[in-house]
This record gives sequence, structure tokens and C-alpha cells, in this order.
Amino acid sequence: MNQLLESKVALVTGGANGIGRGIAVRLAEEGAAVGILDRDEAACRRTVESLTGAGHRAAALPADVSNAASVRQAVAHLTSIFGIPTVLVHTAGVMPTGTVEETTEEDWDRVYAINVKGAYFTCRELIPLMRQEGGGAVILIASITGVNGFPGLAAYSSTKGALIALARAMAIDHAKENIRVNSVSPGTIDSPMLHDFVAKQPNPQRTMDAFHSIQPRGRVGTIEEVANVVAFLASDQATLVSGANLCVDGAMSVKGEQPSL
Repeated sequence: MNQLLESKVALVTGGANGIGRGIAVRLAEEGAAVGILDRDEAACRRTVESLTGAGHRAAALPADVSNAASVRQAVAHLTSIFGIPTVLVHTAGVMPTGTVEETTEEDWDRVYAINVKGAYFTCRELIPLMRQEGGGAVILIASITGVNGFPGLAAYSSTKGALIALARAMAIDHAKENIRVNSVSPGTIDSPMLHDFVAKQPNPQRTMDAFHSIQPRGRVGTIEEVANVVAFLASDQATLVSGANLCVDGAMSVKGEQPSL
């Protein structure tokens, strides 16, 4: 049976931990050679060791996604190992908490540098290469916080809305080059980012229970459920899907309810 991404080369930013790691694993399982770009060098190498140990092709690319030179070097290194990447998944992100009043300028600049500027840097490097190869697929990992907003996440929510808009603009710009660009907006996902957020709340257990209880299905989503959608979008089965924002949230964005924190 053919794999979805057989012979493709993919770059996953933020691919050493959490949702990014889950996506990197799924792409590798579907036959792609995967470059793991992450500033956490130790976790980056652990992820690659796990993948290569399972017989997959993967390369560690310790780099800072918010630094143009660092991204350029990482892309060049990946290309020298496996060839030109025609799949880009931007998952790198940070999530400072707070309203606009509570968010420091330092945190505001940092979340935009990683979440949005990081997407700009990686896309700027890979779009010309994808064009050279006759096409490609870009998937920007946004969030339903960028669709509906979320209390106490002003900076983070605004960056995710920006990624949704960026994907739509790029989809139009590069359609004739056979480069598809989509965003994926996960809902509440059982991930390290969720657990970090919950741990900062006055009553972590009550907060986690609230996240589960307000879901239409009665539970939060899994990393694997997000990775399944990304693998489809990266594949040739999604040739007519571009400029879309896929909410992978079990209908949470339709329901629109927010947890009481």
C-alpha cells in the first residue's frame, strides 16, 4: 500500500515537542523525510533518534525560527541531506497569557517573532524552492483562538488570526505555481501547551475538567487527530484544497462556548 507522502521531503518547525512532534511523526510514518526545526536542540535530537530508530528518515535542525539566518541555514542543511522540501508545516509557537493590558511589550514581541515572523521566514525560504520543484504544500498551524478568541490570551489569539489571514493571502499569491497554502486551527488539544496553561490557573484540576466538559464530544482532542488532518493537507489527495482554515476542534468553534477559568 502506497504511503501518503512517499518520496516527499517535509520541514516541521517546532517539531521536537507537543503537536509539532506528533505531526513530524505522522509525516514520517507516511513516508516523508522530515526535518525537525526546533530551538530545543536536545528534544530535537531525541525526536530524530526516535524516528530513525523506527526506520524513518529524519534530520535534526536545531535553529531559531525567529532568526532569518538560522532558518536559512537549517533549510540549506535539510536540502543537502534529503533534497528540496516541498512540504512545510509551521507549528513553532509560544503562548503568553494575559489581556492586552497585562501583556508586556517583551512578550508581545516574542510571540509575534516566533508565531508569525517565524512563518514568514520559513515560507520566504521555501516558496522559491517549491516553485523550482513544480509545487508544494504549506500548512500553518493556527488555533480556534484565532477564530473565536479566548479570554486571557490576547497576544496569542491575535497571532493565530494573523496566520489564518497569511495562509489565505499566500494561497492566492502562489496558486498558479501549484503551491497550496492552508491553515489548521486545533481546538483544545491534550498537549504540553495545554498542560502548561492549566498549571498556571488557580485551580488546575477544575480548569482541566472545564475544558473537557464544554467540548461537544465531552473530551478535548488529541495530537494524533490534528496530525491526521495535516498529513492529508500535505498529500496529493488535497490538490484542490488551498486557502482553507480547517478547524480541528470537534465543533467547538461552532458551539462558541468558553471555559469558566
